[in-house]
Amino acid sequence: MTWNPFKKEEAQAPVEPATEKKTDPSAGKGRPTPKMKKAQAAGIRPLVPADRKASAKAAKARMRERENREYAAMQSGDLNNMPKSERLPWRIYIRDYVDARFNLGEWFIPVAFAILIVSMFVTSASQNTWASIIMMTLMYGYLLAVIIDVWLMWRKLKAKLIAKYGEASVAKGSRSFSYAWSRSIQMRRWRLPKPRYAKRGHWPED
Repeated sequence: MTWNPFKKEEAQAPVEPATEKKTDPSAGKGRPTPKMKKAQAAGIRPLVPADRKASAKAAKARMRERENREYAAMQSGDLNNMPKSERLPWRIYIRDYVDARFNLGEWFIPVAFAILIVSMFVTSASQNTWASIIMMTLMYGYLLAVIIDVWLMWRKLKAKLIAKYGEASVAKGSRSFSYAWSRSIQMRRWRLPKPRYAKRGHWPED
């Protein structure tokens, strides 16, 4: 066996580490990704419309058409096409209850107008202030009678609504009281939605 003086040096020679292949992060930029290619191929467009004015105009037209359809439904009594608020069960009950009874308030506007005209005519013809005072007293007396009639109506109607639909039907958010009294002071033929029955006396079922 021969001795080689260079063998030890070869064994101690440092081993160079293997260089890793680095990927360039910017290599994919500028080229569409596979997902982008699919979207472009499918013709997908952004959610924001190109012409916003035309889109807003079309939305207003659709809203106006829906409002006209709902108004026509309230005039004809078509319950299925009325606004959602008018289709609530307690709203239907309130309408039927108010339409079934005789309400003093529904004649308030014509009566008040007649009293005012008569008062002006009597005052100008006779120059008598007492006549005007009497006519005004009659008008305010009638107004008081209307208020009492509305209060009595709501007292009974509220109890019926709670018994049938619960407290939610008379809560502040339901606006049932304002809905009832505003309908009771309108003349029957001018009410919207249109009364379901041509004559009074058709009370809703409890």
